[in-house]
Amino acid sequence: MRKIGFIDYYLSEWHANNYPKWIAQANETLGTDYQVAYAWAECDISLYDGKSSAQWCETYGATLCATLEELCEKSDVLLILAPSDPDKHLPYAEIALRYGKPTYIDKTFAPDAATAAHIFALAEQYGTPLFSSSALRYADELEKAVGCTAIQLTGGGRDLAEYIVHPLEMLVKALGTGAKNILATPVCGTTLFRISYADGRCAAVTFGSALPYTFYADCADGKSRWQRVTSDFFGTLLREI
Repeated sequence: MRKIGFIDYYLSEWHANNYPKWIAQANETLGTDYQVAYAWAECDISLYDGKSSAQWCETYGATLCATLEELCEKSDVLLILAPSDPDKHLPYAEIALRYGKPTYIDKTFAPDAATAAHIFALAEQYGTPLFSSSALRYADELEKAVGCTAIQLTGGGRDLAEYIVHPLEMLVKALGTGAKNILATPVCGTTLFRISYADGRCAAVTFGSALPYTFYADCADGKSRWQRVTSDFFGTLLREI
């Protein structure tokens, strides 16, 4: 059995409450044996639902560690969660990445580019395999848009700063990197982002709290496609992790 350690700001939150079942499903699909064995959180009481770390561990069959260092020593692989608190990722990573164990850091990876670069530099310094992604990168529907030259996307969530990563990750998977200009405009309670590339690729992303994840793309095969994203992207993400 490969033992997973969950590192979180507070344990009882949506990702930590759902990842164990997707890990179990990934085991069935891949023939692996990864188990959430240890957990540690900076805050004992969840800001999400008021449950304590001990209550979370009892529910999910994990052992609560007294320190982050203890968890890192006992675990085979590390998942730094705190999905709503990216400012916590660097201080947790500064400890966890020293152990050289495969580490996943949840979205949003970092609050700014300089912090993100610093975290990756730490991983390189310690020879630690490091991975981060929005789950929306792994939407099955998006495969049809990979390599396109133009795309329109919609997406939502309760807060733009936390959830804009999802449609932007879809955009980067479809069009690739290298965007040169971004213009953000408020429109009817949403924010419209217009993104252009030096070679003519272009995109538009409309973000609003209630908008579904969709895309309309001029695809590599010459066809235009509109698609609503409804596939099991979180399940696929956990298989990739």
